[in-house]
Amino acid sequence: MEGTIFSIIPPLIMLVLVLLTRKVLPSLGIGILIGALFIHDFNILSTLKEIWYVFVEIFVTDGALNWDNVLLLSFLLLLGVMTALLQASGGSQAFGEWMLKRVKTRTGAQLMTALLGIIIFIDDYFNSLAVGQVARPLTDRHKISRAKLAYFIDSTSAPVTVISPISSWGAYIIGILASIFSVYHITDVQPLEAFIKMIPLNLYAFASLLLVFLVAFGRLDIGPMKKHEQRALEQNKVINDEKKIPGDLSDSLKSHPKGKVYHLLAPIIVLIIITVSAMILTGWQASDEKASLITIFANTDVNVSLFVGGLSAVIVGTAFHFKQGNPKANFLKVITEGIKTMLPAIYILLLAWMIGSIIGTLKTGEYLAGIVSDASISPALLPMLFFLIASVMSLATGTSWGTFGIMLPIAAEVSVNTDMTLLLPTLAAVLAGSVFGDHCTPISDTTILSATGAGVNHIDHVITQLPYAIISALAAGIGYLFIGLTELNILGLILTFVLIIALILIKNFLSKTQYKEA
Repeated sequence: MEGTIFSIIPPLIMLVLVLLTRKVLPSLGIGILIGALFIHDFNILSTLKEIWYVFVEIFVTDGALNWDNVLLLSFLLLLGVMTALLQASGGSQAFGEWMLKRVKTRTGAQLMTALLGIIIFIDDYFNSLAVGQVARPLTDRHKISRAKLAYFIDSTSAPVTVISPISSWGAYIIGILASIFSVYHITDVQPLEAFIKMIPLNLYAFASLLLVFLVAFGRLDIGPMKKHEQRALEQNKVINDEKKIPGDLSDSLKSHPKGKVYHLLAPIIVLIIITVSAMILTGWQASDEKASLITIFANTDVNVSLFVGGLSAVIVGTAFHFKQGNPKANFLKVITEGIKTMLPAIYILLLAWMIGSIIGTLKTGEYLAGIVSDASISPALLPMLFFLIASVMSLATGTSWGTFGIMLPIAAEVSVNTDMTLLLPTLAAVLAGSVFGDHCTPISDTTILSATGAGVNHIDHVITQLPYAIISALAAGIGYLFIGLTELNILGLILTFVLIIALILIKNFLSKTQYKEA
């Protein structure tokens, strides 16, 4: 059943179950089981062996320890410990009170969060987790729901990193472009130059960023987000306390009464400085003598950098903890509670990796890509269609990077053989669709980590972000159709912005959901 229409059934069932039940672990488990059954033609013993194999492969690949996954999981545990230390030291509470005196409105708190998401553009993992740690004390004090915080984090992380050449994403994409240009002997534009020219053509990324600021300014609470925001304002509950919340320690750890702002800021600053420094160092070591910022970020070891940064931050937090005179028994409780808060996110991430492996074996992505390659497509429709196909593939497979790797070469082949002038818009549409699908799927690692960084239930984040992602995608899809028909690239971006604003105005006119600021 590999590479056939049957290959889309397991991810489709999994997505439907997630949306219907709001229970991600059983839904992922059923998706894994059905996928493994399809791989082995419903042979039970072989199916169980396959499931065990994909689980073990997370930690051991080709007989060697899979350090990338081990380090990322270790970083999540360190992040949980760091969060617990920030809570126990009183640093989170002190920072919230300090910022409350300076950022006096909910709008200001939301804008600060959005700006932080844009500033920390080096890597999406780092963005998701670092922004959450900095912004959460402030947004909590202003009664901004964690669901909205997660939306701000997720909708600024990937959209910014995908248009930044100096980021882990940008470096990866430029590397793919280099191989594509070599295969098709494209010499009139260089990979870096092409990437920069594609930036204003990434309509979904800019639509998402524009919508984030419109939400921050206009308090646009659409669909399920309205319920979360009303509960935060009316009941002072920024989370749904009936669900498991990663990273939330409000009930298990008491804050030190003499906590200071630097008890929160110092570990986070150490985390940022050490992580970025480690990314530059590992990238420089893996590059040749003519290393540039692009090659450095193309070769950087993100997971090693995150682990080193996380460990350094925990050491600083531990030093503050003992300086406050806390007993060793209390420290053990902090460590234990910090680790426990990260376990739900880790469980989801492990199952997401497993179903990703199953989907890869089923060749779901290759099947969807083959549909595009075999179809007779009008050149004018290329950008919009590749945006849609990349969206579906990213949604089904849970990986934007995997979609880049599969769809960019196909988009280039189709464009070169039909209309060369649409090459860059079509490649940009693949990037945009991949990010949109990534925003909609519950099995995306960045979606999981954004929820973790914000300290919100994973499925609550997926459901509340979905309407905003769809609005941005609708505007971007029409923009790509306009570009394909007219080849007026910049006007396509302007049209996308106009459509976003028009959709919001229509929404406000129909629903009248705005409410007074607390």
